[in-house]
This record gives sequence, C-alpha cells and structure tokens, in this order.
Amino acid sequence: MMIALGAVLVAAAVVLYVVQPVFSGERAPLASLDEEFTEAEARRHLTLVALRDVEYDYATGKVDERDYRRLRDELAREALDALQEVRRSRKQAEGPPRAQDAVADDLEQEIAAYRAALRAGTLCDRCGSPNLEVALFCAACGRQLESERGEEAAPAARG
Repeated sequence: MMIALGAVLVAAAVVLYVVQPVFSGERAPLASLDEEFTEAEARRHLTLVALRDVEYDYATGKVDERDYRRLRDELAREALDALQEVRRSRKQAEGPPRAQDAVADDLEQEIAAYRAALRAGTLCDRCGSPNLEVALFCAACGRQLESERGEEAAPAARG
C-alpha cells in the first residue's frame, strides 16, 4: 500500500513538472532570436567545423597523415569556395557603394563628435552622449555635466 502511494506521488510530480510550462504562460518565440545563416554561410560554417575536427583528430592520432592531408585539402577547398560565395552574396545584399559611403561619413561624423566631447569634457558620464562645449546639462538625459571647465561655466551661464 505504501509503495503504491509513493508511486502515485512520484507520477503526479512528474505530470505536474511536464505540464507546468502550459499553465505558467511561458511561450517559445516563433521567430529565431539569433541571426540565421544563409545557405552559403551555413556551408562555410560546417566546412570550417569539419576542418577543425580533422585537425583535432590528426593531433590525437585518430587519423593518419595521408588521410589528414587529403581531408584537409578537400575541406580547405570547400571552405574557400563557400567563403567566396558568402562574400558575393553579401556584396549583392549591401547595395550600391554610395549608400555605404554615406553610412561611413555619418559614422566618421559621430566619432568626431565623441572625440570633441571627450576633449571638451562634455561627454555625459551617465548615458555617454556627446554634448556641446557650452552645455551645462546633458541633452539626452538631463544630468549636470562635470567638465574640465570647472566653475568658470556656471557664472557665465548665470550672468
């Protein structure tokens, strides 16, 4: 009798454990959160993993030198072909070079603004936003800026 009661309790615990996600409201996402590989990227990745495995097998003595060289050469050619295919597909997806140049120019301007804010001491400690040299408070979060200008800026702003 005691064994049957113990078996029923264990079975009930297992059933509750299995159905708990249904009642908790947790749901699995329908879309992948990680970046998914294209076919060429997946082929490149798998070939590089296989190449790594062949190197490991040779280092541990599982593969003799003749087979190792043959497999390594074959996998290296496949990896190179896949890498070239990935590069071609990325170039097609990136669009015209002018758009890239505009993005690069915007990025250079943003970097220049950060460098200027660092030199002037007006980079916000809280949010990291660059501010104008005359700013006393961060334009993004409103925190008072502690700059290298010291107390000179406060009387100028009041007067």
